[in-house]
Amino acid sequence: MKKNMGTIDKVIRILVAVIIAILFFTNIISGALGIVLLILAAVFVLTSLISFCPLYIPFGIDTCKKKE
Repeated sequence: MKKNMGTIDKVIRILVAVIIAILFFTNIISGALGIVLLILAAVFVLTSLISFCPLYIPFGIDTCKKKE
C-alpha cells in the first residue's frame, strides 16, 4: 500500500475519533447511531496509523507530501 495521507489529515481523523469516543462513552450519543459512529472512529484511527485511506483511490486524492 502506498501512503496517501498527510500529517494534517491524520491528526484531524484522530481528533474526530477521540471526540466521537468521548461522546459515546459519556452517553451523549447512544444506540445504533453511537455504535455506527464508534465504528467510524475506529476506522479513522486505523487509517491514520497506516497512513492509507482506500476511499482516496477512486477520487484521486493524495494528501501525502511527495519527496522530490
